[in-house]
Amino acid sequence: MGRTDLEMMGRQAAAVKYELQKLSAEEKNRVLQAVAGQLVKDTGRILEENGKDICKAEENGMHAGLVDRLRLTAGRIEAMAEGLRQIAGLADPVGEVMEAFERPNGLRICKKRVPLGVIGIIYESRPNVTADAFGLCFKAGNAVILKGGSDAICSNIAVAASIREALGACGVSADAIQLIESTDREVASQFMKLNRYVDVLIPRGGAGLIRSVVENSTIPVIETGTGNCHIYVDKYADLDKALPIIINAKTQRIGVCNACESLVLHEAVKEQFLPRLAGALREAGVEMRGDRQVCDLLEDAAEASDEDYGKEYLDYILSMKVVADLDEAIAHINKYNTKHSEAIITENAENAKRFLEEVDAACVYVNASTRFTDGFEFGFGAEIGISTQKLHARGPMGLKELTSYKYTIEGNGQVRP
Repeated sequence: MGRTDLEMMGRQAAAVKYELQKLSAEEKNRVLQAVAGQLVKDTGRILEENGKDICKAEENGMHAGLVDRLRLTAGRIEAMAEGLRQIAGLADPVGEVMEAFERPNGLRICKKRVPLGVIGIIYESRPNVTADAFGLCFKAGNAVILKGGSDAICSNIAVAASIREALGACGVSADAIQLIESTDREVASQFMKLNRYVDVLIPRGGAGLIRSVVENSTIPVIETGTGNCHIYVDKYADLDKALPIIINAKTQRIGVCNACESLVLHEAVKEQFLPRLAGALREAGVEMRGDRQVCDLLEDAAEASDEDYGKEYLDYILSMKVVADLDEAIAHINKYNTKHSEAIITENAENAKRFLEEVDAACVYVNASTRFTDGFEFGFGAEIGISTQKLHARGPMGLKELTSYKYTIEGNGQVRP
């Protein structure tokens, strides 16, 4: 696949975006329901293709957490379909009047939501992203060009084929979604330069992928970041509440960006809580790495390095740090976090308020697991990703984050003096 082929895809997407902008909410919802049904109908074929990717990954020695990201099941395909159905049930943001006012000269100015246009997405491993990305982009009136990773190429081709079949059956151009099937890295580099046709580029994957896109793209980028997420157990924590929250955040699913990777603990509760927590972590198969205070209390804890405190493990590993007070906890988190999701366990309202206000992250929790940072859990349907930047979009990116706006101005003959 060469530059000419990519340009053709860009032209096709740029043409179809105007078709999509004309669709009513009812028409878009009908298509989304049809795509959901087609995915379920094609479950056997999709699983067969996913099996090829899984076999290859295991033969290549891929880490278990990453294999889990790659694996599809009938249940996960049904969840993909349910995500599309939920998107169909959400309000259409396109055309929403965000603000309207009249100037003294009689000009009526209106600020309305409009589609971004053509969205490019480069992502790794997770084949469910193919359906999620299409659904959100389509409902928000955008065409999408996808570039998945080589690990999931067979799965992505199968999922995209089902979506395109459903689009055609509904009388909508199949080019509302296009998948770059080449796994050549040079093709990915060329895609990042397609700014003539692609309005926004969104990378979704590991730190290396995101850094490459941010540094090399000539297309405006919405950065979705990695997740070095912390939970801070405060001096005033309810420890019975803290234990299941930490275990859920760390072990419910390890290969995801909203899993807890680091625990911060107030020194006043370390002796009471750490041995109890360690027992639960051992039972779950979690390796513990901590500072000197942690290692003195837990014989099987390894000494944590500075690198440990800044690492997204995506594994059964948890770093631990004991602090003297809330100030030190917040400073530690802001130093090492990736601006994704952070949580405090506390019954002290003032400490909770300070944590919410002073921790620099897209999502900040009080007394809840970081695993809730998810478009589905927030009621957005599926999500494009979790934006960790501060321009345009931050946190789970749903429909509204895939729109821009324009001003419409109505007059009756005004000229500027």
